[in-house]
Amino acid sequence: MSEITQEAAVPAPVRGLSPFRASLYRFSRNRLAVISFGILLLIILGCFVVPHFMPYTAEDADFDNLSAPVNLFSMHPFGTDDLGRDLLLRVLGGGQVSLALGFFGAFASVLISVVYGATAGYLGGKTDDLMMRFVDILLSVPFMFLVIMINVSLGDWLGMKNVSLFIAVVITLWLTPAVIARGQAVSLRSREFVEAARAGGMSSWQIISQHVAPNSVNVVIVYSSLLVLEAILTESFLSFLGIGVQAPAASWGTLISDGAKNLETDARLLLLPGGFLALTLFCLNYITDGLRDAFDPNER
Repeated sequence: MSEITQEAAVPAPVRGLSPFRASLYRFSRNRLAVISFGILLLIILGCFVVPHFMPYTAEDADFDNLSAPVNLFSMHPFGTDDLGRDLLLRVLGGGQVSLALGFFGAFASVLISVVYGATAGYLGGKTDDLMMRFVDILLSVPFMFLVIMINVSLGDWLGMKNVSLFIAVVITLWLTPAVIARGQAVSLRSREFVEAARAGGMSSWQIISQHVAPNSVNVVIVYSSLLVLEAILTESFLSFLGIGVQAPAASWGTLISDGAKNLETDARLLLLPGGFLALTLFCLNYITDGLRDAFDPNER
């Protein structure tokens, strides 16, 4: 009777689908999450595609249009700064840095956390205790202090300051997903398919890489979208403080910092990059909520 009731509770379109495809279907039914995903996709395409179709770059100065006002029908639709540089292109160029660091930083963090957490959870015993105590020590340090300390300690590593920022963000973001992946691995190591793999002569590393880690990804995937948000916000905050992205590169954080200094003379310098950053963070927040509802095991 309970099985019949449980089967009836599953929506008809979801029946017969794999858990992953069923989760994608539930995500597609969340209109707010889908709209947010569409807006985020437009922002990404705008940042990485539009600049290639413009006849000038973000650093080109138009001395005939210094501090040009907003004119949507001109060659500078959102105007220029006091050096004649197109404001929209500068914001789109800054978005390339912020979005790249956010998505690649989140991807690297998820990869490290899944491997580390799955290894600790499957091996168990003293190895698990030692690995997770290391995570606990890093988690006990305030997040922003840890990021700043790592970024300053690495300094101009390999002659590329922005590489140090990327490493600092990744080192601090993988900790919580590692704890989540470890808990999933603990529950998986006694499952039948893992026991069968162990009985078949597979080594511990083969079981971790082929069975435990892949099955831990679904649990971490929801949190990964939140990592993108945290990575972008962390980069923007550090760049605003002047210890993040360094010239000649520019990000939304550096543009917001420059705009704050010139707020009284030209509010566009702050509002335009700030608006893009706020819209991106809102979209990521709603996408995270949609992924959480779609991949929630209680909804399957």
